[in-house]
Amino acid sequence: MKNSVQVTILGQIYTVRSEAGPQEVLQVSEFVNRRIQEAQNSSGTANSFTAVVLALLNVAGELFELQKRGQESGAAEERLQALLARLEKACPGAGQGG
Repeated sequence: MKNSVQVTILGQIYTVRSEAGPQEVLQVSEFVNRRIQEAQNSSGTANSFTAVVLALLNVAGELFELQKRGQESGAAEERLQALLARLEKACPGAGQGG
C-alpha cells in the first residue's frame, strides 16, 4: 500500500506517494534538503537549480563509489570461496570442523 506524505524541499511542498513508511520518506527529504544546502554553501550559489544539480552530482558520485566497493567486495568474496574450495580439495576434511 502506498503512503502519501507531504515533504518540503527548498520551501516547496510536495506530496510523495511511496511504499516506504512516512518516517522514511521524511528522512529522505531531510537528506535531500541537507545535501542541497551543502551544495549551496560550498559553491556559494544562490541559484536553487544549480544547487540541486550539484547536490545530485555529489550523491550520484557517492552512489557510484558505493557500487564500486560492493563489486570489489563481491569479487573478493568469490576469490575467497575459490581459495577455500582449493584448500578443501587439497586437505580433505579440513572444512568439516575436524
